[in-house]
Amino acid sequence: MIITDIDSFLAYYSRIKGRTERLFEYIPKDKIEWTYKSGKFTIGDIIRHLALIERKMYAENVQLKPSLYKGCGIEYANGYDEVIQFYKNMHLESVEIFSRLTEANLNQKCLTPGGAKITIWKWLRAMVEHEVHHRGQLYMYLVMLGVETPPLYGLTSEEVILRSE
Repeated sequence: MIITDIDSFLAYYSRIKGRTERLFEYIPKDKIEWTYKSGKFTIGDIIRHLALIERKMYAENVQLKPSLYKGCGIEYANGYDEVIQFYKNMHLESVEIFSRLTEANLNQKCLTPGGAKITIWKWLRAMVEHEVHHRGQLYMYLVMLGVETPPLYGLTSEEVILRSE
């Protein structure tokens, strides 16, 4: 995917974020800080991480500024409702920043926290991959909790098999 127009990218990214947000409805409210192993991200940590990395790293870097990401603990948002609203609020702030990017900006290089120079449109593409990666973690956490999760695109794998020739 080559990103040449910020508006079409943001429309696409909105659909990506929507699929992540739909999964939040399946999280048992009392399990927002559940993790499978001590020292690993909780469900809430993953959601806060997505919110903060998008806003405090990607959105800063595309402005040619350094990352401001300092972690994703409960000090940012605590409890199911607060965590979900925090995710939404950080995304709105990020979109406001991203929407100002011009075609020329998209072709500039920014500096990643690791010190690599990367074209901004490629950094935005990496942001999408990052979101999808952590959405996959949320699916796995929910499966581990015994929560039936929704199919991503309408059919489960088993349903596709049944409908295939």
